[in-house]
Parts: sequence; C-alpha cells; structure tokens
Amino acid sequence: MNIRTILFASVAALAAATGARAADAIVAAEPEPVEYVRVCDAYGTGYFYIPGTETCLSIGGYIRTEVRFGDHISGDSDVDFWTRGQVTFQAKNDTEYGTLTGVITLRYNVDNASDQEALLDEGYIDVAGFRVGKLYSWWDDDMSGETDTLASNETTHNSIRYQYENGAFAAGLSVDELEDDYATKPGEGPNNFGVAGQVSYKAGAISAYLLAGYDTDTSEVAVRGIVYADIGPGTLGIAGVWASGANYYYEESEWTIAAEYALKINDKWSVTPGFQYFENIALEDDGNGFTGGSAYTTGVTIDYRIVDDLRSKLSVQYHDEDEGDDEVFGFLRFQRDF
Repeated sequence: MNIRTILFASVAALAAATGARAADAIVAAEPEPVEYVRVCDAYGTGYFYIPGTETCLSIGGYIRTEVRFGDHISGDSDVDFWTRGQVTFQAKNDTEYGTLTGVITLRYNVDNASDQEALLDEGYIDVAGFRVGKLYSWWDDDMSGETDTLASNETTHNSIRYQYENGAFAAGLSVDELEDDYATKPGEGPNNFGVAGQVSYKAGAISAYLLAGYDTDTSEVAVRGIVYADIGPGTLGIAGVWASGANYYYEESEWTIAAEYALKINDKWSVTPGFQYFENIALEDDGNGFTGGSAYTTGVTIDYRIVDDLRSKLSVQYHDEDEGDDEVFGFLRFQRDF
C-alpha cells in the first residue's frame, strides 16, 4: 500500500466520524410542556388554579402591630408593643355536593423577642353546609366596635356544625369541644362540650341574630341577641346577653345590654362610640348563679384607611364597676392587608 492510498483512507475515515458527530448534534430532546398558573374567577378575586388540578387556591393575610395601654397591661408597665403576622390559605373546587372548601390560617403573635406564640388559628373543611375542624364559633360574631364584651373565653373550638342558608334567612347548630380553663362552678373544669344554635334574618335596612349556647359541664345556658339598623350615615347596633350561671360561652355577668353607632364619615374615616352595662357581675359562692354589683364600659373606636390595604384603628375605653377601680385602656393599631 503506497502513501497516497493511506492518506485517502485516513481522510475518508475522518469525514465519516465527523458526519456521525454532526448527525448526533442536531438531534434535540423535546422540551417539557410548561403549565402556567391560570386565574380562577369562579370564587371571587385572588384565586388561581393549582397547576395540574381543578382546585382553586387563594393566599391572603395581614400584618398587625399595636401599641396597647392600660393599668399594668404588661407587668408593671402601662404600655405594651405587640405584633401579629397571619396568613390564610383557602382551597375550593366544585363537587356533586357543592363547593368543597378547605381553610388553613396560621397565626404568629409576638409580644417581644422571647415571648412569641405560633398557632393554628383555623383549620376546617366545609361542604354542603357542614363544617368540621378548628373554627370560629358564632359567639365570635360581635359588634363592629371595641367597647362591647359579648362572649367569654376563647371563641375558636374543634367543632362540628351545620348551617342552612336561604337568602336572607340562616339557621345553624354546632357541637363544640370546650377544653380551656375558665371561671366556673367549684369543682367543675375544662374538657367538656357545648351545643350552640343560631338563627338570623335580614330585611332591608334591619338585620337580627339570636344565639344560644349550652355548656354541658356546668349545665348552664347563655342567650344573646343582636339587632342592626341602618340609620342615617351609619348603623345602630343593640345587643343583649343573659346567662343562667357561669358557663364557657358567657360569664361576665347575669345580664348585659350594649349599644353602638358605627358612623361612616367618608371612604377613609369611621367613628364608633359604644356603651355597655353589666348587672350582677359576681358569682355566688356555690357557682349556681350571679350576685351583686354592676359595671359599665363606654368608649370610642376610630378607624382610618391610610391607603388601600393599610388601615389604622384607635380604641379608647373607660370601665367602671361597683367596689372596684375604674380603668382606662385601649390601643393604637396599624394593619397591612394582602
């Protein structure tokens, strides 16, 4: 074999190898399909589809900070700074039984760097009028101002409830696990359950709510009514509560009446003066009922919307009771919603 034959063979082999590599280089893998987040407008604003599902999710919450004041509100101090961060996840999708909803609310309360509390504020499932999980009871639905005290103790429970709604009318029943400590009959304590029921109706400018709760541990009942009426530039609210004895739902007094007028000055300002009177504010020694003494609270709440999603609130309250010291307390709040 001469030198020219060897050169031709080498060139041919090199060309074949180069062609093979070039052929390999132009073979590209198919790109993975990308599913972008889609807006879900079936349940209002703020929802989007979880990719790959027909479930709609919304994320919202707020940051709140307060300067609280009152007699020895924090140890020996009459002033206390306090902050909360909260985020809520809501998931919804349609089923043969109606909209299936799941809610998770995570809350972080911070009094200072070493005194912080993280908790599940809400976590429940809702479908076809039934709601089960950790949820706010109807006793949490009080008036809009800061003067009134229309419920006692914690108002979130592990509960099972059903609510029927038909236009302006609603009625419901719940069974609540009552596990927190509270002032009650001697020898009684937490770790029981309660039953609550509510009816409400709205007709034009007037709406009314009637609520009752029965504490099975103390065998006592509390009944509450609230009426709202749109009058002039604001809304008048009148409420009353009666309790047969100390119970988890209400134990501030044997009976109380409260009133407020939420005056909307414009889109930024609203002012809500309020007043509440309590009768028989002490428990009898055997805990079977209330006795002696009265008290009242009066005050004002001022709300100001600084800009969209940034609000402020000033609450100043005065409380006075028989054979007790009077007290001035309240807070200045700033809250950023998202």
